[in-house]
Amino acid sequence: MNDSANGDYRNVLRERVREVHRRLQQHYPETRTLLQFENGYQLLTAVILSAQTTDASVNSVTPELFRRYPDPLSLAEANLAEVERMVKRTGFFRSKAKNITATARGLVEQFGGEVPEAMEELLSLPGVGRKTAHVVRGTLFGKPSIIVDTHFGRVTRRLGLTVESDPTKIERALEPIIPSEIQHGFSMRVNFHGRDCCSSRKPACFRCPIEDLCPYDEKRMSET
Repeated sequence: MNDSANGDYRNVLRERVREVHRRLQQHYPETRTLLQFENGYQLLTAVILSAQTTDASVNSVTPELFRRYPDPLSLAEANLAEVERMVKRTGFFRSKAKNITATARGLVEQFGGEVPEAMEELLSLPGVGRKTAHVVRGTLFGKPSIIVDTHFGRVTRRLGLTVESDPTKIERALEPIIPSEIQHGFSMRVNFHGRDCCSSRKPACFRCPIEDLCPYDEKRMSET
């Protein structure tokens, strides 16, 4: 495919992205994360805890965690075994407890107790990958952010926007076709749509608001 054809195809995908976002915006007007938080420290900690578990599971432990450790300094100085006990139900609790305490220490020692805005600075913190950094940048700072989780990857592949399965490759493939001003909203709404409608095993294509834009070849056009 020559450069001209590549450009034309990219433009087609950009228009599909805009229309997908327009329709999903009507169904999911709010883009706030389902994780419960009151400030940047709480959001960053909650997102680290959300790896390989549900938001509901994280929300069940963070109220007690943040009452006990209301700021990065208190969590940085916490007893690790006690933190493990408090986050145990989120799974992989030993590594998560280690990461959130180490990240809290990093916030105190490197950033004056504040959550940094720059991608490179966020990625320097233990337990913070690109997905976590994008959630923080998009939610706290309003920065363009493509948040690639399981739901986002599945839905964008079904929509024919990418063939990639690796999160970093998905992000790189989609960055040129998702306008920067809607990247965060698009990411969150596609995530919500993946949870609500476009599930892994049984997508509800019969009630999908973007079904006609989707080339997925295993559509389910009835409830049965």
